[in-house]
Amino acid sequence: MKRFFKRAAVILGAAALCILGVTGYYSDTLPDSIFTGGEPALYTFFDITAEGSDTVEAAAGAETSRTYTLKLFGSVPIKDIEANTQTPPMLIPCGEPFGIRLITDGVLVIDLQASGGFDGRLACPAARCGIRIGDIITSVDGQSVSSNDDISKIVEQSGGEPVAVTLKRGDEVMSMTLTPELAGGKYRAGMWVRDSSAGIGTLTFYDEKSGGFGGLGHPICDADTRQPLPLSDGNVGEVKIKGTQKSVEGDPGELIGKFQSSQATGVLTSNTNCGVFGRMFSSPSKHEALPLGYKQEVHTGRAFIYTTIDEGEPQAFEIEIESVDMSDDAAHSMVIKITDPELLEKTGGIVQGMSGSPIIQDRKLVGAVTHVFTEDPTRGYGVFAEKMYITMRESAG
Repeated sequence: MKRFFKRAAVILGAAALCILGVTGYYSDTLPDSIFTGGEPALYTFFDITAEGSDTVEAAAGAETSRTYTLKLFGSVPIKDIEANTQTPPMLIPCGEPFGIRLITDGVLVIDLQASGGFDGRLACPAARCGIRIGDIITSVDGQSVSSNDDISKIVEQSGGEPVAVTLKRGDEVMSMTLTPELAGGKYRAGMWVRDSSAGIGTLTFYDEKSGGFGGLGHPICDADTRQPLPLSDGNVGEVKIKGTQKSVEGDPGELIGKFQSSQATGVLTSNTNCGVFGRMFSSPSKHEALPLGYKQEVHTGRAFIYTTIDEGEPQAFEIEIESVDMSDDAAHSMVIKITDPELLEKTGGIVQGMSGSPIIQDRKLVGAVTHVFTEDPTRGYGVFAEKMYITMRESAG
């Protein structure tokens, strides 16, 4: 009998540890707040129920806020979350390619010269005064700068006298004093800067009510520094896809396209960590509007994307959502895998330029493709459409 109770105690102890581990995992990975169209439903491996407290009217009037206690198997408390109830917005999923022309707010330092008359990086004036690669220079000698020509002109006119430089490094604004030096017969600062960018991506959604759009699913970054480019001005234009360079293991392919004209079809207003946003002059897509799928509604399993891989219209291709991460600090919202035989045959999976392709699941817009896995181009990351929509609303003021 003693042996029986000992075994029972061991089993119960192990079960308790498992339950503690599961509750700890969900406490870390489930969000602290959500938007929902009604009673929250969570797609999780283990059964989790939500027990609500009294409903409180939010400041917006149409929204209500309610605190729910999440419980494992209906009895073991995990954490409290705040659920804001609102009618999901209706958004038009796109999948059309679009061209991006971006003018930076200031100039991005992409290299410190090791040539041109200077003996190494530390010898160039920019490096000596403390400027680093990745800094965003907004003014020189009190004058706003938006191009390499602006800096070159101011530095040359200095005659070698010190000039004040104002720059951004992350969220910090800094001031430095740069003393230009003669090199090759001209006064120089000794740095390379980037002042504009252009490329193609895929539109994710269009909001008929506001005229706003979201696309790309990730920021436009400088090719050398990998830093997001600060947006000063920009527009978007129509692009035609002419072909596809197929992805293979270790070498992601790309969509090959070109701008149809210099005429803009919309304006860019923000370049953010979850995509680019702005306003379109008219709807870019013929698709019917779908409700936004909130992050807790996204689950593993079958879904599809809209994307354009030739000169025709966007097509629907089947994918599998392999994992979902709802945690507030998640680097990526989901992992997806291309399963559609036609898309695999034509592209090898995800290619550059498909970023922004909308992800549809259960007749809802739930996300967008963002990145391809270099080692396995059939798989990649996605971002929640909810995150993109909220960012669009915030960037619009």
